Amino acid sequence: MSETPAELRYAATHEWAQLRDGVVTVGISDFAQDALGDVVYVELPELDQEVAAGAEIAVVESVKAASDIYAPVSGTVVAINDGLEDAPERVNQDPYGDGWFFKLEPLDSGELDNLMAADAYQDHCETGEARES
Repeated sequence: MSETPAELRYAATHEWAQLRDGVVTVGISDFAQDALGDVVYVELPELDQEVAAGAEIAVVESVKAASDIYAPVSGTVVAINDGLEDAPERVNQDPYGDGWFFKLEPLDSGELDNLMAADAYQDHCETGEARES
C-alpha cells in the first residue's frame, strides 16, 4: 500500500492538503504519483491566483498521461514550488516533502473538514469510493 501520512487530509482526486501556520500546502499523494509513473512536467498556478475548492489549478504530466490538479480548498495562491520546473521528478521521489505543488491562504480552513482522513483515503484508493471520515 502507498504511504499515506495521517496528519494530512486527502481529496478524492488524490491531492493532499496540510494546514500549518494559516497556510495550506498542497501536493499529490503517493498513490497518485505511483499511478502516474515518471513525472516529466508540472504546470503550476500563478501567485495571487484565487481559486475555489474543486477547481482545476495545475497540471502534472508523466510518461503515461497528463492529469489536472484540483484545489482541495478555496483560497489564494501564496507560494509555488518552482523547483519542480527543473526537477519534476521530485513529485515521484518525495510527494509529501519536496514534491509539493503550491500553498494557499484558505478562505475558510473549515473546508479541510470536507476532505478525507488518511484511513478513509486508503479505503478510497483500494475501492474507488470515498467514505465519511
